[in-house]
Amino acid sequence: MTAPHLEAPLDEALDQARAVADAVLFEGYVLYPYRASSAKNRMRWQFGVLVPPACTAGNGEHAGQRTDILLEPRSGDRLDAELRFLHVRRRTVERLEPDGSYTEVPELELPDRVLVPWDEGHEERIRLHAPLAELTGEQAHTRNVTFDLPPGTEHEPVLDENGRMLGRLVRRRGRLSGEIRPYVEQLPGPYRLSRLTVTVDNTVDAPPPVHGGSRDDALPHSMIGAHLLLAVEGGRFLSMTDPPEWARPAVAALRNENTWPVLAGPADREDVVLSSPIILEDHPALADESPGPLYDATEIDEILSLRTAALTDHEKREARGTDARAAEVIDLVDTMPEAVRERLHGAIRGLREVTGEEDGTAGPGGPAAPSAAPAAGLPLPEGSGHPWWDPQQDPEAADAPSTVSIDGEAVGEGSRVVLAPGFRRTDAQDAFLRGCRATVEAVVADLDGEVHLAVVLDDDPGNDIRRQQGRFLYFKPDEVTPLREEEP
Repeated sequence: MTAPHLEAPLDEALDQARAVADAVLFEGYVLYPYRASSAKNRMRWQFGVLVPPACTAGNGEHAGQRTDILLEPRSGDRLDAELRFLHVRRRTVERLEPDGSYTEVPELELPDRVLVPWDEGHEERIRLHAPLAELTGEQAHTRNVTFDLPPGTEHEPVLDENGRMLGRLVRRRGRLSGEIRPYVEQLPGPYRLSRLTVTVDNTVDAPPPVHGGSRDDALPHSMIGAHLLLAVEGGRFLSMTDPPEWARPAVAALRNENTWPVLAGPADREDVVLSSPIILEDHPALADESPGPLYDATEIDEILSLRTAALTDHEKREARGTDARAAEVIDLVDTMPEAVRERLHGAIRGLREVTGEEDGTAGPGGPAAPSAAPAAGLPLPEGSGHPWWDPQQDPEAADAPSTVSIDGEAVGEGSRVVLAPGFRRTDAQDAFLRGCRATVEAVVADLDGEVHLAVVLDDDPGNDIRRQQGRFLYFKPDEVTPLREEEP
Protein backbone atom coordinates (compact mmCIF):
# COMPACT_ATOMS: atom_id res chain seq x y z
CA MET A 1 0.00 0.00 0.00
CA THR A 2 1.06 3.61 -0.43
CA ALA A 3 1.80 5.75 2.62
CA PRO A 4 -0.79 8.50 3.23
CA HIS A 5 0.36 12.05 3.82
CA LEU A 6 1.38 12.86 7.38
CA GLU A 7 -1.04 15.44 8.77
CA ALA A 8 1.74 17.30 10.62
CA PRO A 9 0.77 16.77 14.29
CA LEU A 10 2.84 18.45 16.97
CA ASP A 11 4.38 20.79 14.43
CA GLU A 12 6.71 22.62 16.77
CA ALA A 13 7.99 19.51 18.56
CA LEU A 14 8.47 17.63 15.30
CA ASP A 15 10.32 20.54 13.70
CA GLN A 16 12.79 20.59 16.58
CA ALA A 17 13.18 16.82 16.37
CA ARG A 18 13.77 17.03 12.61
CA ALA A 19 16.57 19.53 13.14
CA VAL A 20 18.42 16.94 15.21
CA ALA A 21 17.40 14.18 12.78
CA ASP A 22 19.00 16.17 9.95
CA ALA A 23 22.28 16.10 11.85
CA VAL A 24 21.91 12.32 12.17
CA LEU A 25 21.00 11.94 8.50
CA PHE A 26 24.07 13.84 7.26
CA GLU A 27 26.52 12.75 9.98
CA GLY A 28 29.85 12.20 8.22
CA TYR A 29 28.28 12.98 4.82
CA VAL A 30 31.41 14.74 3.56
CA LEU A 31 34.50 15.07 5.74
CA TYR A 32 37.04 17.87 5.96
CA PRO A 33 38.74 18.93 3.67
CA TYR A 34 35.44 18.38 1.82
CA ARG A 35 37.05 17.06 -1.37
CA ALA A 36 36.27 13.83 -3.18
CA SER A 37 40.00 13.25 -3.68
CA SER A 38 40.61 13.10 0.09
CA ALA A 39 41.20 9.57 1.41
CA LYS A 40 38.75 10.32 4.24
CA ASN A 41 35.93 10.67 1.70
CA ARG A 42 36.50 7.38 -0.10
CA MET A 43 34.85 5.27 2.61
CA ARG A 44 31.52 6.88 3.38
CA TRP A 45 28.06 6.20 4.81
CA GLN A 46 29.08 4.98 8.27
CA PHE A 47 25.71 5.10 10.07
CA GLY A 48 22.32 3.46 9.59
CA VAL A 49 23.07 1.65 6.31
CA LEU A 50 20.34 -0.87 5.42
CA VAL A 51 21.53 -2.91 2.45
CA PRO A 52 19.60 -5.41 0.25
CA PRO A 53 19.14 -8.81 1.94
CA ALA A 54 21.42 -10.45 -0.63
CA CYS A 55 24.28 -8.07 0.27
CA THR A 56 24.52 -8.58 4.04
CA ALA A 57 27.12 -11.34 4.00
CA GLY A 58 30.69 -10.33 4.67
CA ASN A 59 30.38 -6.54 4.91
CA GLY A 60 29.01 -6.05 8.43
CA GLU A 61 25.86 -4.28 7.27
CA HIS A 62 22.24 -5.20 7.97
CA ALA A 63 19.05 -5.29 5.91
CA GLY A 64 16.71 -4.08 8.64
CA GLN A 65 16.26 -2.33 11.96
CA ARG A 66 13.80 -2.72 14.81
CA THR A 67 12.55 -0.09 17.26
CA ASP A 68 10.90 -1.05 20.56
CA ILE A 69 9.50 1.68 22.81
CA LEU A 70 6.94 1.75 25.63
CA LEU A 71 3.83 3.85 25.14
CA GLU A 72 1.02 5.06 27.36
CA PRO A 73 -1.70 5.93 24.83
CA ARG A 74 -3.69 8.08 27.30
CA SER A 75 -5.89 10.20 24.99
CA GLY A 76 -3.75 9.52 21.94
CA ASP A 77 -5.42 7.32 19.35
CA ARG A 78 -3.10 7.42 16.33
CA LEU A 79 0.52 6.92 15.38
CA ASP A 80 2.35 9.23 13.02
CA ALA A 81 5.67 7.90 11.74
CA GLU A 82 8.23 9.16 9.29
CA LEU A 83 11.08 7.08 7.91
CA ARG A 84 13.94 9.23 6.60
CA PHE A 85 17.06 8.13 4.75
CA LEU A 86 19.42 9.05 1.94
CA HIS A 87 19.26 7.33 -1.46
CA VAL A 88 22.60 7.28 -3.28
CA ARG A 89 22.81 8.92 -6.67
CA ARG A 90 26.06 7.99 -8.37
CA ARG A 91 27.35 11.01 -10.30
CA THR A 92 29.80 10.88 -13.18
CA VAL A 93 31.26 13.72 -15.26
CA GLU A 94 31.19 13.80 -19.08
CA ARG A 95 32.93 16.24 -21.42
CA LEU A 96 31.30 17.41 -24.66
CA GLU A 97 33.44 16.51 -27.67
CA PRO A 98 33.62 18.55 -30.92
CA ASP A 99 31.56 15.90 -32.74
CA GLY A 100 28.71 16.26 -30.21
CA SER A 101 29.43 13.05 -28.30
CA TYR A 102 30.19 12.80 -24.59
CA THR A 103 33.24 11.24 -22.96
CA GLU A 104 33.42 10.32 -19.28
CA VAL A 105 36.32 12.17 -17.63
CA PRO A 106 37.87 12.19 -14.11
CA GLU A 107 37.31 15.94 -13.74
CA LEU A 108 35.99 19.01 -15.52
CA GLU A 109 37.44 22.39 -14.57
CA LEU A 110 35.33 25.52 -14.30
CA PRO A 111 36.40 28.96 -13.08
CA ASP A 112 34.69 28.54 -9.69
CA ARG A 113 34.77 24.74 -9.19
CA VAL A 114 36.26 21.44 -10.29
CA LEU A 115 33.59 18.83 -11.04
CA VAL A 116 34.52 15.25 -10.15
CA PRO A 117 32.68 11.90 -9.81
CA TRP A 118 30.85 11.61 -6.50
CA ASP A 119 28.04 9.77 -4.71
CA GLU A 120 25.33 12.26 -3.78
CA GLY A 121 22.75 11.55 -1.08
CA HIS A 122 19.14 12.38 -1.97
CA GLU A 123 16.80 12.65 1.02
CA GLU A 124 13.74 10.39 1.00
CA ARG A 125 10.78 10.44 3.39
CA ILE A 126 8.20 7.67 3.79
CA ARG A 127 5.24 8.58 5.99
CA LEU A 128 2.73 6.52 7.93
CA HIS A 129 -0.46 7.61 9.70
CA ALA A 130 -2.61 4.96 11.37
CA PRO A 131 -5.04 4.59 14.30
CA LEU A 132 -3.45 2.69 17.19
CA ALA A 133 -6.46 0.38 17.31
CA GLU A 134 -5.59 -0.87 13.82
CA LEU A 135 -2.00 -1.72 14.79
CA THR A 136 -2.91 -4.58 17.15
CA GLY A 137 -3.53 -8.24 16.53
CA GLU A 138 -3.72 -9.90 13.14
CA GLN A 139 -5.11 -6.79 11.47
CA ALA A 140 -1.85 -4.89 12.04
CA HIS A 141 -0.33 -6.16 8.79
CA THR A 142 -2.97 -4.21 6.85
CA ARG A 143 -1.28 -0.98 8.00
CA ASN A 144 2.17 -1.96 6.74
CA VAL A 145 3.67 0.57 4.36
CA THR A 146 5.62 -0.61 1.33
CA PHE A 147 7.53 1.64 -1.03
CA ASP A 148 9.39 1.17 -4.30
CA LEU A 149 11.79 3.78 -5.66
CA PRO A 150 12.53 2.90 -9.30
CA PRO A 151 15.94 3.20 -10.97
CA GLY A 152 16.64 6.17 -13.17
CA THR A 153 19.18 8.38 -14.87
CA GLU A 154 19.29 12.19 -14.91
CA HIS A 155 21.44 14.58 -16.94
CA GLU A 156 22.45 18.10 -15.92
CA PRO A 157 24.19 20.34 -18.46
CA VAL A 158 27.46 22.02 -17.48
CA LEU A 159 27.88 25.53 -18.91
CA ASP A 160 30.76 27.99 -18.81
CA GLU A 161 30.45 31.65 -17.78
CA ASN A 162 29.27 32.52 -21.30
CA GLY A 163 26.57 29.88 -21.39
CA ARG A 164 28.53 27.59 -23.72
CA MET A 165 27.99 23.84 -23.18
CA LEU A 166 31.11 22.14 -21.77
CA GLY A 167 29.69 18.79 -20.73
CA ARG A 168 27.17 17.25 -18.40
CA LEU A 169 26.70 15.55 -15.05
CA VAL A 170 25.08 12.11 -15.17
CA ARG A 171 23.31 10.87 -12.04
CA ARG A 172 22.22 7.25 -11.80
CA ARG A 173 20.14 5.80 -9.00
CA GLY A 174 19.47 2.14 -8.30
CA ARG A 175 16.15 0.59 -7.45
CA LEU A 176 15.28 0.64 -3.75
CA SER A 177 12.25 -0.92 -2.08
CA GLY A 178 11.35 -1.39 1.55
CA GLU A 179 8.66 -1.96 4.12
CA ILE A 180 7.62 -0.37 7.43
CA ARG A 181 5.75 -2.65 9.84
CA PRO A 182 4.22 -1.05 12.97
CA TYR A 183 2.71 -3.18 15.73
CA VAL A 184 1.20 -2.29 19.13
CA GLU A 185 0.84 -4.84 21.92
CA GLN A 186 -0.82 -4.03 25.24
CA LEU A 187 1.28 -5.36 28.12
CA PRO A 188 -0.27 -7.18 31.12
CA GLY A 189 -0.41 -5.42 34.46
CA PRO A 190 -2.30 -2.69 36.31
CA TYR A 191 -0.98 0.07 34.05
CA ARG A 192 -2.33 0.87 30.61
CA LEU A 193 1.00 0.29 28.96
CA SER A 194 1.73 -0.78 25.39
CA ARG A 195 4.83 -1.82 23.50
CA LEU A 196 5.19 -0.14 20.12
CA THR A 197 7.37 -2.06 17.67
CA VAL A 198 8.30 -0.60 14.29
CA THR A 199 10.51 -2.60 11.95
CA VAL A 200 12.07 -1.24 8.77
CA ASP A 201 13.42 -3.60 6.12
CA ASN A 202 15.18 -3.19 2.82
CA THR A 203 13.35 -5.60 0.49
CA VAL A 204 14.91 -4.82 -2.89
CA ASP A 205 15.82 -7.90 -4.90
CA ALA A 206 19.28 -6.64 -5.81
CA PRO A 207 21.91 -9.13 -6.90
CA PRO A 208 24.71 -9.82 -4.41
CA PRO A 209 28.10 -8.29 -5.14
CA VAL A 210 30.02 -10.31 -7.70
CA HIS A 211 33.12 -12.19 -6.61
CA GLY A 212 35.69 -9.59 -5.69
CA GLY A 213 33.04 -6.85 -5.48
CA SER A 214 32.89 -4.31 -2.67
CA ARG A 215 30.41 -2.65 -0.38
CA ASP A 216 29.99 0.05 -3.05
CA ASP A 217 27.99 -2.41 -5.16
CA ALA A 218 25.18 -2.42 -2.58
CA LEU A 219 25.07 1.31 -1.78
CA PRO A 220 22.86 2.47 -4.70
CA HIS A 221 20.20 0.00 -3.44
CA SER A 222 20.58 0.89 0.26
CA MET A 223 18.95 3.20 2.79
CA ILE A 224 21.64 5.49 4.24
CA GLY A 225 21.33 7.02 7.72
CA ALA A 226 17.91 5.38 8.15
CA HIS A 227 15.99 6.66 11.19
CA LEU A 228 12.41 7.06 12.40
CA LEU A 229 10.39 9.92 13.86
CA LEU A 230 7.41 8.69 15.90
CA ALA A 231 4.61 10.78 17.41
CA VAL A 232 1.44 10.00 19.37
CA GLU A 233 -0.46 13.20 20.06
CA GLY A 234 -2.06 12.97 23.50
CA GLY A 235 0.04 9.94 24.41
CA ARG A 236 3.28 9.47 26.31
CA PHE A 237 6.44 7.54 25.42
CA LEU A 238 8.61 6.27 28.27
CA SER A 239 12.33 6.98 28.34
CA MET A 240 14.62 4.03 27.66
CA THR A 241 17.29 5.38 30.02
CA ASP A 242 15.18 6.94 32.78
CA PRO A 243 11.81 5.17 32.91
CA PRO A 244 9.52 5.17 35.99
CA GLU A 245 10.56 2.55 38.50
CA TRP A 246 7.45 0.47 37.83
CA ALA A 247 8.28 0.29 34.13
CA ARG A 248 11.93 -0.76 34.39
CA PRO A 249 11.27 -4.53 33.98
CA ALA A 250 9.25 -3.84 30.82
CA VAL A 251 12.00 -1.57 29.45
CA ALA A 252 14.62 -4.26 30.12
CA ALA A 253 12.60 -6.68 27.97
CA LEU A 254 12.58 -4.39 24.92
CA ARG A 255 14.66 -5.33 21.88
CA ASN A 256 16.14 -2.61 19.68
CA GLU A 257 18.26 -3.65 16.70
CA ASN A 258 20.56 -1.30 14.77
CA THR A 259 18.80 1.75 16.20
CA TRP A 260 18.13 3.44 19.56
CA PRO A 261 14.96 5.42 20.47
CA VAL A 262 15.10 8.58 22.60
CA LEU A 263 12.54 11.18 23.59
CA ALA A 264 12.79 14.10 21.17
CA GLY A 265 11.56 17.66 20.82
CA PRO A 266 11.27 20.14 23.72
CA ALA A 267 12.19 18.85 27.16
CA ASP A 268 8.60 19.14 28.40
CA ARG A 269 7.22 16.85 25.66
CA GLU A 270 6.99 13.05 25.82
CA ASP A 271 4.94 12.41 22.70
CA VAL A 272 7.78 12.43 20.13
CA VAL A 273 10.56 9.87 19.66
CA LEU A 274 13.62 9.85 17.42
CA SER A 275 14.91 6.34 16.74
CA SER A 276 18.45 6.83 15.50
CA PRO A 277 21.39 4.64 14.41
CA ILE A 278 23.55 6.97 16.54
CA ILE A 279 23.12 6.70 20.32
CA LEU A 280 21.74 9.98 21.67
CA GLU A 281 20.43 11.18 25.01
CA ASP A 282 16.80 12.12 25.61
CA HIS A 283 15.75 15.46 24.10
CA PRO A 284 18.90 16.05 22.05
CA ALA A 285 19.31 19.57 20.70
CA LEU A 286 21.69 21.46 18.44
CA ALA A 287 24.11 23.87 20.11
CA ASP A 288 23.00 27.48 19.80
CA GLU A 289 26.54 28.46 18.89
CA SER A 290 26.72 26.23 15.81
CA PRO A 291 26.68 28.43 12.67
CA GLY A 292 25.35 25.66 10.44
CA PRO A 293 25.93 22.05 9.37
CA LEU A 294 29.58 21.11 8.82
CA TYR A 295 28.86 17.38 8.18
CA ASP A 296 32.17 16.20 9.64
CA ALA A 297 31.17 13.52 12.17
CA THR A 298 30.92 15.51 15.45
CA GLU A 299 34.16 17.46 14.99
CA ILE A 300 34.49 20.76 16.85
CA ASP A 301 32.96 23.63 14.86
CA GLU A 302 35.70 26.10 15.74
CA ILE A 303 38.51 23.83 14.57
CA LEU A 304 36.68 22.90 11.39
CA SER A 305 35.91 26.53 10.56
CA LEU A 306 39.51 27.66 11.05
CA ARG A 307 40.95 24.77 9.05
CA THR A 308 38.40 25.22 6.25
CA ALA A 309 39.22 28.92 6.05
CA ALA A 310 42.88 27.95 5.55
CA LEU A 311 42.20 25.84 2.43
CA THR A 312 43.83 27.06 -0.77
CA ASP A 313 41.71 28.50 -3.57
CA HIS A 314 42.20 25.35 -5.66
CA GLU A 315 41.12 23.14 -2.72
CA LYS A 316 38.02 25.28 -2.24
CA ARG A 317 37.20 24.99 -5.95
CA GLU A 318 37.44 21.21 -5.75
CA ALA A 319 35.29 21.17 -2.60
CA ARG A 320 32.63 23.29 -4.33
CA GLY A 321 32.65 20.87 -7.25
CA THR A 322 32.46 17.80 -5.02
CA ASP A 323 29.00 18.38 -3.55
CA ALA A 324 26.51 21.20 -3.15
CA ARG A 325 26.60 20.75 0.63
CA ALA A 326 30.40 20.99 0.64
CA ALA A 327 30.06 24.21 -1.35
CA GLU A 328 27.67 25.53 1.32
CA VAL A 329 30.28 24.80 4.02
CA ILE A 330 32.96 26.71 2.08
CA ASP A 331 30.62 29.68 1.57
CA LEU A 332 29.52 29.55 5.22
CA VAL A 333 33.10 29.76 6.47
CA ASP A 334 34.18 32.39 3.93
CA THR A 335 31.31 34.70 4.89
CA MET A 336 31.25 34.00 8.65
CA PRO A 337 31.25 37.25 10.68
CA GLU A 338 34.03 37.54 13.25
CA ALA A 339 31.50 37.76 16.08
CA VAL A 340 30.07 34.38 15.09
CA ARG A 341 33.56 32.88 14.82
CA GLU A 342 34.45 34.11 18.32
CA ARG A 343 31.25 32.60 19.70
CA LEU A 344 32.45 29.15 18.60
CA HIS A 345 35.32 29.30 21.10
CA GLY A 346 33.18 28.18 24.02
CA ALA A 347 30.03 28.67 26.04
CA ILE A 348 29.04 28.47 29.72
CA ARG A 349 26.10 26.08 30.12
CA GLY A 350 25.73 26.50 33.87
CA LEU A 351 27.40 27.70 37.06
CA ARG A 352 27.77 26.06 40.46
CA GLU A 353 29.32 26.91 43.79
CA VAL A 354 32.64 25.39 44.85
CA THR A 355 34.11 25.14 48.32
CA GLY A 356 37.34 26.92 47.45
CA GLU A 357 39.42 24.25 49.18
CA GLU A 358 43.12 24.93 48.67
CA ASP A 359 43.95 21.39 47.60
CA GLY A 360 42.04 21.92 44.36
CA THR A 361 39.32 19.30 44.93
CA ALA A 362 35.77 20.14 43.94
CA GLY A 363 33.08 20.85 46.48
CA PRO A 364 29.49 19.53 46.51
CA GLY A 365 28.17 19.19 43.00
CA GLY A 366 31.66 18.75 41.56
CA PRO A 367 32.88 15.81 39.52
CA ALA A 368 32.32 12.61 41.42
CA ALA A 369 33.74 9.87 39.20
CA PRO A 370 37.47 9.43 38.78
CA SER A 371 36.74 8.26 35.22
CA ALA A 372 36.98 11.94 34.31
CA ALA A 373 40.66 11.84 35.17
CA PRO A 374 41.99 10.73 31.77
CA ALA A 375 40.26 13.71 30.19
CA ALA A 376 42.28 16.02 32.40
CA GLY A 377 45.69 14.42 32.59
CA LEU A 378 47.44 17.71 33.46
CA PRO A 379 48.75 19.09 36.76
CA LEU A 380 46.72 21.73 38.53
CA PRO A 381 48.05 25.30 38.55
CA GLU A 382 50.97 26.03 40.86
CA GLY A 383 49.87 26.29 44.46
CA SER A 384 46.75 24.20 43.97
CA GLY A 385 48.40 20.91 44.92
CA HIS A 386 49.23 17.66 43.16
CA PRO A 387 47.92 16.39 39.83
CA TRP A 388 44.53 15.21 41.07
CA TRP A 389 44.39 12.33 38.59
CA ASP A 390 47.24 10.56 40.40
CA PRO A 391 45.41 8.15 42.74
CA GLN A 392 48.49 7.55 44.89
CA GLN A 393 49.18 11.24 45.55
CA ASP A 394 45.61 12.41 46.10
CA PRO A 395 45.01 12.93 49.86
CA GLU A 396 41.44 11.79 49.35
CA ALA A 397 42.83 8.40 48.28
CA ALA A 398 43.76 7.71 51.89
CA ASP A 399 40.06 7.07 52.54
CA ALA A 400 40.00 4.21 50.03
CA PRO A 401 40.88 0.67 51.09
CA SER A 402 44.02 -0.84 49.63
CA THR A 403 42.07 -3.90 48.49
CA VAL A 404 38.46 -4.92 47.89
CA SER A 405 36.96 -8.38 48.21
CA ILE A 406 35.60 -9.81 44.94
CA ASP A 407 34.32 -13.39 44.83
CA GLY A 408 36.12 -14.04 48.10
CA GLU A 409 39.49 -12.80 46.83
CA ALA A 410 41.36 -9.65 47.84
CA VAL A 411 41.88 -7.48 44.74
CA GLY A 412 44.28 -4.54 44.83
CA GLU A 413 47.32 -3.07 43.14
CA GLY A 414 48.92 -5.64 40.84
CA SER A 415 45.89 -7.96 40.74
CA ARG A 416 44.87 -9.24 37.34
CA VAL A 417 41.18 -9.20 36.47
CA VAL A 418 38.75 -9.85 33.62
CA LEU A 419 36.53 -6.89 32.73
CA ALA A 420 32.78 -7.49 32.86
CA PRO A 421 31.13 -4.04 32.60
CA GLY A 422 27.61 -3.88 33.98
CA PHE A 423 24.78 -3.00 31.60
CA ARG A 424 23.33 -0.40 33.93
CA ARG A 425 26.42 1.80 33.59
CA THR A 426 28.11 0.62 30.42
CA ASP A 427 28.67 3.03 27.56
CA ALA A 428 29.35 2.02 23.98
CA GLN A 429 33.12 1.95 24.48
CA ASP A 430 32.99 -0.23 27.59
CA ALA A 431 31.01 -2.85 25.64
CA PHE A 432 34.11 -3.52 23.52
CA LEU A 433 36.16 -4.24 26.65
CA ARG A 434 33.96 -7.05 27.93
CA GLY A 435 36.12 -10.13 28.50
CA CYS A 436 39.43 -8.26 28.21
CA ARG A 437 42.17 -8.90 30.79
CA ALA A 438 43.55 -6.01 32.83
CA THR A 439 45.88 -5.21 35.72
CA VAL A 440 44.74 -3.17 38.72
CA GLU A 441 46.90 -0.09 39.31
CA ALA A 442 45.09 1.29 42.35
CA VAL A 443 41.93 1.18 44.44
CA VAL A 444 40.45 4.69 44.66
CA ALA A 445 37.40 6.39 46.10
CA ASP A 446 35.50 9.26 44.50
CA LEU A 447 33.99 12.25 46.30
CA ASP A 448 30.80 10.31 47.01
CA GLY A 449 32.73 7.49 48.68
CA GLU A 450 32.22 5.06 45.80
CA VAL A 451 35.14 2.65 45.35
CA HIS A 452 36.65 2.15 41.88
CA LEU A 453 39.46 0.09 40.43
CA ALA A 454 41.96 1.92 38.21
CA VAL A 455 43.17 -0.54 35.56
CA VAL A 456 45.19 -0.81 32.36
CA LEU A 457 44.56 -3.39 29.65
CA ASP A 458 47.16 -6.17 29.52
CA ASP A 459 47.38 -6.09 25.71
CA ASP A 460 47.55 -2.30 25.39
CA PRO A 461 50.93 -1.44 23.78
CA GLY A 462 50.82 1.99 25.43
CA ASN A 463 50.67 0.74 29.01
CA ASP A 464 53.96 2.33 30.02
CA ILE A 465 52.76 5.75 28.86
CA ARG A 466 49.36 5.30 30.52
CA ARG A 467 51.00 4.40 33.83
CA GLN A 468 53.37 7.35 33.58
CA GLN A 469 50.56 9.80 32.86
CA GLY A 470 47.96 8.22 35.13
CA ARG A 471 45.51 7.67 32.25
CA PHE A 472 43.63 4.67 33.61
CA LEU A 473 40.28 3.01 32.93
CA TYR A 474 37.95 2.91 35.93
CA PHE A 475 35.49 0.18 36.87
CA LYS A 476 33.47 -0.62 39.96
CA PRO A 477 34.31 -3.84 41.85
CA ASP A 478 31.20 -5.61 40.53
CA GLU A 479 32.34 -4.91 36.96
CA VAL A 480 35.44 -7.14 37.18
CA THR A 481 36.17 -10.72 38.15
CA PRO A 482 39.50 -11.94 39.55
CA LEU A 483 41.70 -13.71 37.00
CA ARG A 484 43.04 -17.06 38.14
CA GLU A 485 46.29 -17.96 36.47
CA GLU A 486 45.07 -21.41 35.47
CA GLU A 487 42.29 -19.90 33.36
CA PRO A 488 43.02 -20.10 29.60
